[in-house]
Amino acid sequence: MKVLVSDNLGDIGVQMFQKEEGIEVDVKTGLAPDELKKIIGEYDALVIRSATKVTEDLLSSAKRLKVVGRAGIGLDNVDIPAATKRGIAVMNTPGGNVITTAEHAIAMMLSLTRKIPTGTSTLKQGKWEKKKLQGREIFNKVLGVIGFGKIGSIVADRARGLKMRVIVYDPYVTPENIEKAGFQSVSLEELYKQSDYITIHVPKLNDTVGFLNKKAFDQMKDGAMVINCARGGIVNESDLYAAIKSGKIAGAALDVFEKEPPGDNPLFELDNLVCTPHLGASTKEAQTNVAVQVAAQIIDFLKNGTIMNAVNVPSVTGELLEKLRPYLSLANQMGLLLAQLSEGPLKEITIEYAGDFQGLDMAPVTTAVLKGILTPVVKDDVNFVNASSIANERGIKVMEATSQDSKEYLNLITVKAATPSTANTVSGTIFGKNDSRVVKINDFRLEMVLEGHLALIYNVDKPGSIGQIGSTLGKHGVNIARMQVGQAEDGERNIIFLCTDTAISDEVIEDLRSLTLVKSVTPLKF
Repeated sequence: MKVLVSDNLGDIGVQMFQKEEGIEVDVKTGLAPDELKKIIGEYDALVIRSATKVTEDLLSSAKRLKVVGRAGIGLDNVDIPAATKRGIAVMNTPGGNVITTAEHAIAMMLSLTRKIPTGTSTLKQGKWEKKKLQGREIFNKVLGVIGFGKIGSIVADRARGLKMRVIVYDPYVTPENIEKAGFQSVSLEELYKQSDYITIHVPKLNDTVGFLNKKAFDQMKDGAMVINCARGGIVNESDLYAAIKSGKIAGAALDVFEKEPPGDNPLFELDNLVCTPHLGASTKEAQTNVAVQVAAQIIDFLKNGTIMNAVNVPSVTGELLEKLRPYLSLANQMGLLLAQLSEGPLKEITIEYAGDFQGLDMAPVTTAVLKGILTPVVKDDVNFVNASSIANERGIKVMEATSQDSKEYLNLITVKAATPSTANTVSGTIFGKNDSRVVKINDFRLEMVLEGHLALIYNVDKPGSIGQIGSTLGKHGVNIARMQVGQAEDGERNIIFLCTDTAISDEVIEDLRSLTLVKSVTPLKF
């Protein structure tokens, strides 16, 4: 079996492959996409970091490929649906660099506060600018942590050790869990108002792109400092530049950028900007950890069929996987749907299996639900191995029930997700062998295929409402590919599920929401 390492990997990882009997490894880094495409058909496994782009086009030539392993967490450079369609497992190594990244955020905060980079640079130029480079203490200052996942929680703990007062905002973690860890849970507005320093630790999602923007900076305390060691694009760089130039923000520390490498960036003109070239995970220990993890996972997969830390395949035998595959896909999509319908931190998830599932072990399907519902919150940090433990860490109660009677369907999966303010229920089934459908959302009956550019519309069930929606989309040149209409059991409301040829822009969404018979519009992403 042949393994290709196409990005820089710690020597220890390469050596593990070299020492393994029956495995041949080639290290070919820096290949152009066309060069990689020419040779990928020879390999059973591909090991990458962030440079290699695993696209659908590349995978079309990967006839032997069984697994892609990422030495790190982020999988933005992998087309996971395309890999899944071809039966290729995609693995990452979560947890290998969380401490390293958290420590880097603390280091950036201290460097910014004490103007260490400028002091180093000017001293090497022969200058002695003691008075000009006066800093400030972090003792007793308020650190606002946005995102209380693995990295954010470690940053909070390290800051507590520095005698800072730490406040936390995370809409997906209950205040009880944050307070149980010894920190104060606050609203986003209160965090902006109180914080001397703000550090952000959230995944890059549609909702978090440009999260720290002019509106956010305007709400912050005068003289606050901003740290971003998460993902480029979460901080709007032009708005940050303006906020620093105006004096509203006293300085910023950035390890990541909207474009990497960032090239000629106006932010680099500012003395009170500390920046590093995406070094959050760049320590000897972290690179050793992820190299060992990814090599061990791929060796175990190729030789024993063991699946670890896969984001698209559960850890089950091949025979069971073949039988469960349609249910796993359905359950994951139902979880993604519920995540987009829910508001606030999840408190309870109930999964009911009704009907004839032929004696199958449905535990992996429950995990698929959890993975789907957590993905929009923690993105690449969640997989089929750790989904249950992440739910437990976040204080989410998970319950399962089984019933032999599904009444209308041969079998039916129903998932209810409850937050402090909402409760939503989604039911789905498999038609034939592999045809998955969502057949009920709350009180609405419909048949819904979860793929493509989608939107969910609640409207009043009166003549003209569907015409209004169609006219509005037509005005903006948006073509409807499919439309499903479901009626509430009270007969007064409709739910309309749209699949369009192109994505529905924010402008179109606002126009739809302004229609008199439309109650709500939720764009969906799968």
